[in-house]
Amino acid sequence: MKAAILEQIPGELVIDDLTVRNPQAHEVLIRTVASGLCHSDLHFLEGLYQCPVPAVLGHECAGVVEAVGDDVTYVQPGDHVITCISGFCGSCAYCMRGKPHLCDKVAIQPDPAHPRLMRGDEVVNQFVGLAGFSEQMLVHEHYLVKIRPDMPLDKAALLGCGVTTGVGAVINTARVRPGDTVAVVGCGGIGLNAVQAAAIAGAGRVIAVDRVASKLDLATTFGATDVVDASAVDPVMAVLELTGGGVDFSFEAIGLTATAEQAFAMLRNGGAATVIGMIPLGQKLEIDGFQLLMEKRLQGSSMGSNKFRLDMPQYIEWYLAGTLKLDELVSGTMALDDINAGFAAMKSGELARQLIIFD
Repeated sequence: MKAAILEQIPGELVIDDLTVRNPQAHEVLIRTVASGLCHSDLHFLEGLYQCPVPAVLGHECAGVVEAVGDDVTYVQPGDHVITCISGFCGSCAYCMRGKPHLCDKVAIQPDPAHPRLMRGDEVVNQFVGLAGFSEQMLVHEHYLVKIRPDMPLDKAALLGCGVTTGVGAVINTARVRPGDTVAVVGCGGIGLNAVQAAAIAGAGRVIAVDRVASKLDLATTFGATDVVDASAVDPVMAVLELTGGGVDFSFEAIGLTATAEQAFAMLRNGGAATVIGMIPLGQKLEIDGFQLLMEKRLQGSSMGSNKFRLDMPQYIEWYLAGTLKLDELVSGTMALDDINAGFAAMKSGELARQLIIFD
């Protein structure tokens, strides 16, 4: 099969042929139909985060089951599925406490004696247990959810990360309620999903903050009631003025220390700032400690605090009912061979989501 391989960090992806072995116990072989380009992958390409190389990146995917290993009962060949990095073992302390998105995954790691991907005699690593920038994926069954067959798989792939992360941060992590005021800092793929989730939750005011005019325009179609051009004004002061003192909930969807600190500064007393973006390793935030006495909170969100086998089917129902926007998220599609150009375009900061479509 053909795959995009990261051979060194930082670096670009190399298109090459790999061999994938047959599924063993609890494993599922998937024919990849669509895979999204995510800023999380870009962080590894740029060296802001590290992973073992060589590796096949990619994690926002949807496809069709081709074969299953022993003991797999959840899916069968022909089923349509979405993958998710929030694989769950079902028995660790996190899973038992109702937080499977934080699972340590020790019990569902692949057998190192039987590597899944090979390039000749060389073992190739699977990024986050998935390796979605490839024509096929071999994954543990607890990394996927079965979906209804009438859901378009290119749009379903978006649920594998960006939608679940952005929507889940609002619905699951922060638990925005009807009438709450919300600010979203950064209106890329994840930020736009936070915007539309706040609107779906019934927020009374949804303020989109970005430096790119086209993204702010797009945010209004996703439910933003107000926009702030951070290239022209102080975004914190603008939000404070718009709300008369701050928002109930803010969401940082870029992954920068400065914007995370701004999100916290936008809060009214008792408010909560949720950092969704991946701040580079080793960087620290600085906030005014006195503000904690005003019961302001700074928290993180991992993959939207999801229970993805429950959440993703619900998001599909919202999409098919016209409540959740997915088509509008797609900035462009490409073949696997064009993946490096896709990541170069991502760096412009003007795109929502790009999709690789496999033949």
